Amino acid sequence: MSLRTTIHVDGLGHKGAPIPTASKVGPLLHSGGIIGVDRATGQIPQDLSEQCRNMFDNLSAVVQAAGGSTDHIVKMTVWMADRGARDALNVEWLNMFPDETSRPARHVLENKFPAPIQIQCEIMAYIPD
Repeated sequence: MSLRTTIHVDGLGHKGAPIPTASKVGPLLHSGGIIGVDRATGQIPQDLSEQCRNMFDNLSAVVQAAGGSTDHIVKMTVWMADRGARDALNVEWLNMFPDETSRPARHVLENKFPAPIQIQCEIMAYIPD
């Protein structure tokens, strides 16, 4: 029996590559890159705000698939095509984590992406059994 559990979320694939959406060992969950794709259609919107909404919906789906909730997220790393556009990110951040005394750590970096991707994140979570 494997120590590691592979987490898959429909619509968050790696275009046929043998890479899971996330991996869990014991209570620790770590995702791969999560983008703002619409899982139902497979489309990535052009609008950054829509990509942010989808990305937060997708990261929620990842922790739920692993048996947790967004309350279990410890850290979120975000890559943006333009770090100056953090207002769109912060809107969804505050929607998901409204309690200023209970937010995960966050780090935002700038990165080039293939169009139309403008944002991507990965999460680490602690999900007790």
